[in-house]
Amino acid sequence: MNRISICNIPVDALTMQQTISLVDKAILEKKSIHHVVINAVKVVNAQKDINLKESIANCDIINADGQGIVWASRLLNKPLPERVSGIDLMEELVILAAKKKYRIFFLGAREEIVSKVISLYSNKFGKDIIAGYRNGYFKKEEETQIAQQIADSKANILFVAMSSPKKEIFLNTYKNLIQTSFIMGVGGSFDVVAGLVKRAPKWMQEWGLEWFYRVMQEPRRLWKRYLFGNSVFVYLVFKEKIKQIFKIKQSRTIHNNKSRNN
Repeated sequence: MNRISICNIPVDALTMQQTISLVDKAILEKKSIHHVVINAVKVVNAQKDINLKESIANCDIINADGQGIVWASRLLNKPLPERVSGIDLMEELVILAAKKKYRIFFLGAREEIVSKVISLYSNKFGKDIIAGYRNGYFKKEEETQIAQQIADSKANILFVAMSSPKKEIFLNTYKNLIQTSFIMGVGGSFDVVAGLVKRAPKWMQEWGLEWFYRVMQEPRRLWKRYLFGNSVFVYLVFKEKIKQIFKIKQSRTIHNNKSRNN
């Protein structure tokens, strides 16, 4: 895989299909893959949150969830092939599980939300894809027990629908105990599947405005996170671009000086 860096945060240059193929291969070979997606806000938060930054860097696959990451990669001359959003990947992997008879453990969200997700997927794909499920509200001292519950389920895939950085740190801490072939944090995807939150229209996704659609649905909770996060991300990307231009100019100056001396 070609791994690049955006504002000192790594991300893999992978398409959706390439990512699915890597997951399928890991399950068949009984290997463990820890997956994460990054967006503008997560990149900004990781600048100061060392635990979050380490949990991202320690992942085996890092996809660009936000369109802003893809645009930033192009501006910095490190182009990513496409956006691989977490919820789209999750839906594709549920379909893969139904075809290949893989089993999935669902962790996160409120009890009524995760129960509805289980009901919807069971009705659509059959109960055999469900290895187990649990809501995302638990105390710190319960974490080891929950990780063991997931391990005992013998799931091939684990989806964790909790907020960042809680899910990244939980997975990075317990992935060796869980030992599931594919581990993935899916944020608020359960809320979307259950119908609690609507997803942005396709055109808004393509124009990088999915975050704005989310803010319109939950303005009080989300406006500050996205307004601040996206603004700081733009600043960080342009700062990196200026450093990049300066290094190129410096390199050319050194090269020209050497040529003159020779």
